[in-house]
Amino acid sequence: MASEWNREDVAAPDEPALIDASAAHFARVYDYWLGGKDNFAVDRNAAEEAKQAFPNIAKSARANRAFLARAVRFLAEEAGIRQFLDIGTGIPTKNNTHEVAQSVAPQSRVVYVDNDPVILAHARALLASHEAGAIEYLDADLRDPQQIVNRAGQVLDFSQPVGLMLMTVLQHIDDEDHPHKIVATLMSALPPGSYLALSHPARDISPAAMAKLADLLNPLMSERITFRTRAAVAGFFGGLELAEPGVVQASKWRPDSELEAASPAALWAGVARKR
Repeated sequence: MASEWNREDVAAPDEPALIDASAAHFARVYDYWLGGKDNFAVDRNAAEEAKQAFPNIAKSARANRAFLARAVRFLAEEAGIRQFLDIGTGIPTKNNTHEVAQSVAPQSRVVYVDNDPVILAHARALLASHEAGAIEYLDADLRDPQQIVNRAGQVLDFSQPVGLMLMTVLQHIDDEDHPHKIVATLMSALPPGSYLALSHPARDISPAAMAKLADLLNPLMSERITFRTRAAVAGFFGGLELAEPGVVQASKWRPDSELEAASPAALWAGVARKR
């Protein structure tokens, strides 16, 4: 199939970004699973093929968004966090980090980070802060955590606790790129009292279906994905104090209802505090 290219303005109007619509992009596929419209035919085709391999994939995506909202609410209401660093923003949908945080504490400050200029363009167009708070957007790669820290530090006060949000993003970091070291570098820049909230696609929940899903998606996607076991995901919280109930299936982390808890989410999730 010949490549389709669309041109869309991003942060600077004189620097248009090229969107490659010839290969599926995880953020757009994820948007489709959530019922969004910011996707192309190639993304929809990949998303539908994924459903054949793992019929519960859309429910997993929705469970992940629900976990994000519960985790942010916990951090804002119970932990008193007023600053958030959300890496791997994705295409905006409902219950975004700043919306949940600022509904609890309007003065909350949020820095969103992604390395896709189109996602950041969507974010700038659609995400508006409460007038008492602030949001900022950074075009940066998770593989360069020190750059993220340096730039986010111009908006956030790293002498005060920060909530680091890593929602379904670490699967894009291969083991050879040392994802655990990346997380440790980010957390080392944050003061005691900060939190890590993380979700990650599971290799060991419905393992046969997830293996089939990975084999199907990787040839279709512009970014490879690596699913991980609960033990590997728990390793991201090394040295931190896990909030109850620990590292669990995303739908089982402090669910708001029995229906929410019953979601067949193929994701491990947890929230932990830096001592």
